Order: sequence, then structure tokens, then C-alpha cells
Amino acid sequence: MKKKLLSLLVAGILVTGTLSGCGAAKEDTTDANSAATSENVEATDAKNTENKVIKVAASSTPHAEILAKAKDILAKQGYDLEVTEFEDYVQPNEVVESGEFDANYFQHIPYLDSFNKEKGTHIVNAGGIHYEPFGIYPGTKKSLDDLADGDTIAVPNDTTNEARALLLLQDNGIITLKEGAGLEATVNDIAKNPKNIKIVELEAAQVARVVGENAFVVLNGNYALEAGFSVSKDALAYEKSDSEAAKTYVNIIGVKEGNENNEAIKALVDVLKSDEIKNYINETYDGAVVPFDE
Repeated sequence: MKKKLLSLLVAGILVTGTLSGCGAAKEDTTDANSAATSENVEATDAKNTENKVIKVAASSTPHAEILAKAKDILAKQGYDLEVTEFEDYVQPNEVVESGEFDANYFQHIPYLDSFNKEKGTHIVNAGGIHYEPFGIYPGTKKSLDDLADGDTIAVPNDTTNEARALLLLQDNGIITLKEGAGLEATVNDIAKNPKNIKIVELEAAQVARVVGENAFVVLNGNYALEAGFSVSKDALAYEKSDSEAAKTYVNIIGVKEGNENNEAIKALVDVLKSDEIKNYINETYDGAVVPFDE
């Protein structure tokens, strides 16, 4: 009887030991899994704080302002938008071509096409964002009816913007261009100039600075804004928002060819075409900037 009881006790100890061993192994595995999970969470948190940088070259008004509005939206999607402002129309394309910047936001398609052709660059359109009506603004004269023989009108001197300015002057009966001059028109294409108007050609950023020296100035929408002009209140004439010019001169996100389908670029374009940004544009620029819908 004693031997039998001893055998049972020994068996009980062995069973208890075995179960304890299994429990210990399970506890060790749980601790290991918890540690691994903790490491994964920390890695994910670290990844989320390291937003992908998107470097964009832009004109100050309205482009950089619109991008500033988009910055917070993109941050929520894991992108850090870095914007550098440029005062000219050349460097923004050069820094994208070189790869120093991911994209630019300052130009329309005719200017882009002309730049690529002249400079041998490879910038492409990643998405149309907005349209800026070109306008004729008062200088020393306050009405187009006051235009006198020999008056001067300042216009941008780059190929596409000069043509656009001359076409607007033609639309308002000030000059007549040679047939077919179109988007490549220059002062040499003026066929009729009944009041002998002198066209003063200046770099686009300089035109607004000679308002007090010319009867009128023809301005890009962004430079009109910088000069304190309102399209709806100050422009004596301007391109209509429902015109073909809206499609032709839409301002785009420019990127180097091959990067137009980059995930970050697509995210940038999507945000800039969002309802939130459209509402911001409409509420901020008083018709000088119009969201573009394809």
C-alpha cells in the first residue's frame, strides 16, 4: 500500500512538473511576442514621423500661397512639402531638369512647350491646377477710350506671354495681327496699328513696375495680384474664364519626364485639385485665379 501511494505521489510530481514546464514555455513566448510587437510599433511610429519630402519651385503669388495651403493636407498623408519661391521664369524649370527639385508650379503649357524647345529640357505636365486671366490694367490712363496716338503699352517679352498680350490687345481693337500669328505672335506680326501705339517689351516680372510710365500694362494674373490689382475691379479688359484661353493657359505642376506618375507627385496634384483648395482659390483671389477643371 505504501509503495502504491509513493508511486502516485511521484507520478503527481512529474505531471505537475510537466505542466509547469509548458506554462513557463508559453509565458516566455508571450514575452518574446510582446517585445517584437513593441519593436514593430516603434518602427511604424518612426516611419510615420519621417514624412517624404516634396521639393517644389514656385512663383510667389498665387502659386506659393496655394502650396502653403496644401502643405498641412499633404502632411496628414505623410508628405513634407518644401516650397522655394523664384522671381523669374527660367530657374524653376532648370532646377527641376537638374533633379534638384521634384516639381515646379508657375507656368502654363505654351510656355512649357516653348521652354523645352528652346532649352532642350524635358519638363512635362503632371496636372493642370488653375487659370489666371490675362488683363489690361490702367497706367497713366484710366480708360481704353483715353488711348491717344503714340501712347505706350507694356507687355511681357517671353514668347508665349507676349503673344497672349498682343492677342488681348487685338481683341480690344487696339492693334491687328497678321493672319495666323497666333500663340507665337510678336511685335513684328502687328499688321495694323492705327494709333501708332508703342509696345514696350519687358521681362514679365518687371511689367507691373512700370505702371506709372505707360498708358497701360498687360499683366499675367500672378503679377497683377502682386501689384495689388483686382481682375474684377481694376482690369479694363481680360480673358474670360469660359474662353479657350482657360484650357490653353492653365497653370500646371511641371516635373521632369518620367516622374509624372511618381506617388508623391500624384498626391500633390490630387490635393491641389481638391475641393478644399478650389474653395480657397475662389475665396482668396477675387477672380484673378480660377480653379481648372479638366
